[in-house]
Amino acid sequence: MLPISACVIAFNEETKLAECLDSVAFCAEVIVVDSHSTDRTREIAVQRGAKVIERDWPGHIEQKNFAIEQATHDWVLCIDADERVLPELREAIEREFAEGPRADGYGLNRRNVYLGRWIRHGGWYPDRKLRLFKRAKGRWGGVNPHDHVGLDAGCVEGRLPGDLQHLSYDGIADHLRTIDYFSTIAAKEKLSRGQRGVTLQVLFNPPWKFTKMFVLQRGFLDGWRGLIVAMLGAIYVFLRYAKLWELIHVQGQTPGSGAPVTYGRRGETAG
Repeated sequence: MLPISACVIAFNEETKLAECLDSVAFCAEVIVVDSHSTDRTREIAVQRGAKVIERDWPGHIEQKNFAIEQATHDWVLCIDADERVLPELREAIEREFAEGPRADGYGLNRRNVYLGRWIRHGGWYPDRKLRLFKRAKGRWGGVNPHDHVGLDAGCVEGRLPGDLQHLSYDGIADHLRTIDYFSTIAAKEKLSRGQRGVTLQVLFNPPWKFTKMFVLQRGFLDGWRGLIVAMLGAIYVFLRYAKLWELIHVQGQTPGSGAPVTYGRRGETAG
C-alpha cells in the first residue's frame, strides 16, 4: 500500500460509501469523518478498516480540513463518499509514487455521471480537482459551499491520467434538493460578505450560465442530459441571488453584519 491517507467526510452514505472505500484500498490509511449518521455509514467504514471519527458538522471546508489534520501520512487523497478512484487513475498514482512524486499536489480529472451516463461537456468534464497533495503544503479553502484545495505559494501542481468518478446526483429530484441547499448557503455567504445589489445579476447571470454551459461548452452534445444540466445550472444561479434578495428585502437582514454563517449538512436546512 502507498503512504497516503485517504480522507472522506460522510453523513448517511451507506449506499455509496463501500465502493468509495474499496476504490482507495491502495492507501495505507483511510480516515472517515462522520457527522452523526443515522444509518450504517460508520459500521461500513469500520468493516473496511477505516479510522472513523464522529464529529459535529461545522461546514464543508472546516470538516475537510479537520479530516486532513487527522492524517498520519505526509500525503493525503481527499475523496467524497460519492466518488471512486477508477483503475486507470489508481495505476497512475501507483506509478507516480513508485518513481517518487515530482509535484506537491496533483489535479485529478473528475468524471461526472448523471442520469446514468457520463457527462462529457457543459463544463462537467474534465472538471479537474486538486485532491492528492502533501498535507503540509495544501489546505481546503474557498467560500462555502464552493470549496477547493489551494497549495502554498511556490508549490508545483502536477496532473495524472485517469479519472475520479463522481456519482453526482441520484436523479433530478435529488439535483433540485441539492440546488436548494447550496443556493441557500451561497446567498447567506454573499450576505455575510456585504453584497447588496442583485437586480442585474438576476436578470443576466442565469441566461449567461445556460448559454455558457449549453452552447459555448457544448452541453448540447450530451442531448437531453446536457439540456437538463444547463437549465438546472441556470436555476441555481437564479436562486442564489433571489434568496439574497429575500434575505435583505423580506427578512430585513443587513449585508455584512450579524452572526457568522453556519451550514447544515446536505439534506438539512442550513442555519
